[in-house]
Amino acid sequence: MRCPVCKEDSDRVIDSRPMDDGAIIRRRRECNNCKRRFTTYEKLEYLPLIVVKKDGTREAFDRDKLMNSVLKSCSKRPISAEDISQMVDNIEGSLHNLLKREIPSRTIGELVMDHLKDMDEVAYVRFASVYRQFTDLEGFQQILGSLYQNKKHDNEN
Repeated sequence: MRCPVCKEDSDRVIDSRPMDDGAIIRRRRECNNCKRRFTTYEKLEYLPLIVVKKDGTREAFDRDKLMNSVLKSCSKRPISAEDISQMVDNIEGSLHNLLKREIPSRTIGELVMDHLKDMDEVAYVRFASVYRQFTDLEGFQQILGSLYQNKKHDNEN
């Protein structure tokens, strides 16, 4: 590993700790040349996922694109950046666990909606309105109606 300060490639590991239930290893390192300390992370590398869009085109899965769409939905809502990041991690993990190289965009959208529904109803409606391309109030009414029914059902139990 190259030192970010002096660019020397000689260092030693001072401490290693697992993170994310062992999916990531955090290593504290010290440069043998300048004695500065820095942190690196090792993460399991997955096969790249291909997203099959509605029109049949394919593109590489982009975690940042997913994160940005979720961030837009959660804008000005009481949801921490940590919760959003964890949600995106869970969605990405679920996609890799499908053990498929090609994932329909519909699958990703439904996973996001499932997570947002439990996290924040307003963010859920925002995401659903873009994902499902609402063109009139009827689409909103259907989503709001299903939320209302779920809430009513939960309150009865």
